[in-house]
Parts: sequence; C-alpha cells; structure tokens
Amino acid sequence: MDEKVRHRQSLFELREKTLGQILDETVARFPDQDALVYADRGYRQTWREFADTVDAFAKGLMALGVSKGEKVAVWATNVPYWVTLQFATAKIGAILITVNTNYREHELRYLLNHSECENIFLIDTLRDHAFVDTLYAIAPELRRQGRSQLRCAALPHLKRVCYLGAEKFRGMYSVPEILGLAVMVSDDDYRARQAELDPWDVINMQYTSGTTGFPKGVMLTHVGVGLNGYWIGRNMGFTEKDRLCLCVPLFHCFGCVLGVMACVNHGTCMVIVEKFNPLAVLAAVDGERCTALHGVPTMFLAELEHKLFKRFDVSSLRTGIMAGSTCPEPLMRRVVEEMNMKDITICYGLTEGSPVMTQSDVNDPLSLRCETVGCAMPGIEVRVADPETCEELPRGQVGEILCRGYNVMKGYYKMPEETARTISPDGWLHSGDLGIMDEAGYVRVTGRIKDMIIRGGENVYPREVEEFLMGMPDVMDVQVVGVPSRKYGEEVAAFIIPRKGAAIAPEDVRAFCRGQIAWYKIPRHIAVVDAFPLTASGKIQKFRLREMAAERWPELMK
Repeated sequence: MDEKVRHRQSLFELREKTLGQILDETVARFPDQDALVYADRGYRQTWREFADTVDAFAKGLMALGVSKGEKVAVWATNVPYWVTLQFATAKIGAILITVNTNYREHELRYLLNHSECENIFLIDTLRDHAFVDTLYAIAPELRRQGRSQLRCAALPHLKRVCYLGAEKFRGMYSVPEILGLAVMVSDDDYRARQAELDPWDVINMQYTSGTTGFPKGVMLTHVGVGLNGYWIGRNMGFTEKDRLCLCVPLFHCFGCVLGVMACVNHGTCMVIVEKFNPLAVLAAVDGERCTALHGVPTMFLAELEHKLFKRFDVSSLRTGIMAGSTCPEPLMRRVVEEMNMKDITICYGLTEGSPVMTQSDVNDPLSLRCETVGCAMPGIEVRVADPETCEELPRGQVGEILCRGYNVMKGYYKMPEETARTISPDGWLHSGDLGIMDEAGYVRVTGRIKDMIIRGGENVYPREVEEFLMGMPDVMDVQVVGVPSRKYGEEVAAFIIPRKGAAIAPEDVRAFCRGQIAWYKIPRHIAVVDAFPLTASGKIQKFRLREMAAERWPELMK
C-alpha cells in the first residue's frame, strides 16, 4: 500500500453514529458559536439555537404523523429550514429525498411515485418555474381536500404537503404551523423515537441516473453520509474556527454531504447562499470572513470574472472543494493566487458512494491536484480494475474505478437487479468511470464506461431524453449523445430521424422540451438525419455520432 494511502487508512476509526448524534455532540462542544448564517437577510443561529429548531421541527413532524421509515421529499433551493429539515427527518428516522430544483412535472411525478413518497416540502417559485403550481397540476385534489385527508389519484402514496416557509397555500402546512405542533409530542416520546434508530438505517435517498436506465433512488445511511462528511472536513483541516460559504445546491451530495456534513462534524459555520450568484457569494465571503468555499469550476470562474471581483476582500479564504467536472490547471492557479485558496482540494466519487471515494491532500502540489482526483479516503478501498471481474489491474493501466467500504449505498430503491449490476457480490461499487492509478495511489479519471452525460455537474442519461423525445409528433427515432463543451464539460446533442414527409426544426424540439423536462437535459445541439451509423449486427454506433457532431459543429470547444 502506498505511503499516503497507508497513512490515511491508519487514521481510520469507524464512527457508527446517527446524524442526530453527530449534531448533538457538536452542540455540546460549541453551543454558542455560529452554526447557520444567511448573510443577505440577517438570519443567523448558534449551534444551540439551530439544534432547538431541529428538535421542534422533528417533534412537529411526529405530531403530523410522520413515522420511522416514511419518505420526506424536499424540492427547494437553499432556503432557511432546508438544513433544519435534513436533521429533523434524521432524528425521527424518516428518509429525506432530495429533489433536483430543475425537475419539471414529468420528473417530479416519476420520483414521487417510484419512491412511494408520503410527504413533500417545497417552495413557491424558482425563476420561471412555479413549484406550487406544478404540484397543483399533478395533484389538483390539494385545492379541495382537507390537508390531513389527502387522497391523490396521480400520487397515491402522498399523505402530506408542506410549504418550506411561512406562507400559506391551500392543502399545505407551513413551517410555523409545524413548529407550533411540537408541543403535542413529549420529550419522552421524542427520545423513544431516536432510540429506535440504527446508524446503518437508510436516511437519505437521492435520485440519480446511476450507470444505466431511468433515475434510481440511491439509499444512503447515517454512517455513509455522516462519516464521509467527517473525513471530507478533516482532510480540509476544518475546525470550529472555519466558515464555509455554501453556494452549491443542497439537493446534491455536494451540498448536503461535502458541505453540510463536513461542517456539522467539525463545528464549522455554514454561510449559505440561497441560489448561486457570483456577487452574492463574494459578498458573503467578504462580509462573513469565510475561510472556505465550494463550487464547480464554472462557479469559480464566474466569481473571478465578475467585474466587481477586486472590490471584495476574499483574503480570509483558505480551503474549499472544487468538484463536479475536471478542473483546468490555469483556473486552479487563479483560484489559489487570486482567491487565496492555497488549501483547496479535489473530491471524486458518485452518489452511490455517499459520495466521495478519493480526495486530494491540502499539501499536494498544485499540479497533482489538477491532474488527479487524489487518493483513497480513510476507510475506503479504491482500485482500478477489470470491469467484469473486479480484479485489480497493474498500476498505470486503464480500467474501471471501483470502491468498497462504509460509504457504499444500501442499494437502489426497489431495483434489486440494478443494485446487483452496480455492486459486486464482494462489495465493490462500480463507478462506470475509467481511470488510471499511479504508483503513489493517486487516481486519474480518463473517461466513462457508462453513457451518462455530465453537463456542468448535472447528470443527464441519454435514454431518458430519448424516450421523452420519442413522444414528440413526427419523430420516428432519436439518439442522444454527449459532446464536448469548454464551458460545461459536455452538452446534450440529439440526432433525430423524422417520420416520412415530416419536417422538424431544432427550435421545434426545444419548444417541445421547454417546461416539460429539466432545462439542462434539453439538447443544445440538434441534427435531423436520414439514418444512424450502425455496426454489422445493426447496433447504433454512438461514437460515430460524436464524430459526426464534431464535424457538424466544429465550434463545440470554442
């Protein structure tokens, strides 16, 4: 075993704790220090105040009838009470389902039905998308039924709808109402509920495309996300003196694990930005003297390129995480030099791995932090292997990146066959990514086995988009591939064969998609073709489609 990896593994201790226990320990250590701050609205809580709100919220959910094992979806931006809900559900053994804010009606209906979700929290609107109106469209019964007797034909499992704020909407509970219900649950009943919990219980479900097929509910445990967050924070040197500006979405593991759990484990203050805006991020870092900042490469670039960047004092920054897509070395150097983030790290993993399996070290040379994704996290085995046998390959040889450890998901919800394809009988989790491990144990990602497109950190599975576009009039067949993008890493491209005599324009395709599927899934590039390139056996050659894309759109990387 390599020196760095050997050292990391020697530090490992299996901390089997629930998320509630992790929070309670932090509160006991740092009760009066800042825990949660929204700099743009004067919202701030100490760890004690935050924990008290969590407990009231948890009791309110119990009073509503939310039982252990029930699912609670949250469809919202990084609003106040999002993190409160994350811990309130954990403390009563409910399973938090994080919903992508870019989802539209089609995707929301699928998620709620597939997960058999009993509860949902949501906000009103985001940009041009009215969340409340979308839910009313799916479940019109909300407008005319009593909120405690919800029976919805399209969402048969749904019992309760709650608004994640103070406003009142027909058929929905508000946050103040839920907090007010806390008095109906005794401390003894609350403690009894927590005593029922096991650290290996499923506590979070996140829907991802995984390696194949439609979105799957990844089942993550207290130990998986809690311990992963602990080591992520420890590898960055987080303490109670740090303040993380958290501007990545909380519905992603990037937000709720690399951000929230890294902070809660170490008493680090969370300075949350509701929705990413480079100016709001810079103002928060300056005003709150943040020492850490997370983001995908495009976020850091937007901050650096903002015309007012030099007016803000970001000298307090020290560390953070850049993840989601490959980081160009020139950008990393700018982040280090112009934003003072000398201890910035790189993380790599997948939702199914809670999510991080490798992380770079703050002391690694900058070139190594750009060229690799670090080495194995404590308590996690990582290997580059033959994808069929899971047998480890010699160093320097390309193979599939696999991991094994406490972090591996319990499985995909109600998908045993897909779970078996993703996790080997002896516990190795298939990433679907190709990579190389060097002699020092550092991993370089070289490509993907899976067909999934990663656009700016968002996963897009071609089959899902293809199936949707097949519902468009005059479309006979369609193939979707990822094509290079300098800005986003990849963009979605669609090749369409129209029905005989039909004419399909790219703007027609985008109009058909708009408002029906998430905006990042809408094809940027659209080509109408007569046929697809085929193998001798009749299989579609997607690599040829990518070659055709490069020929058709030579400006792709510009």
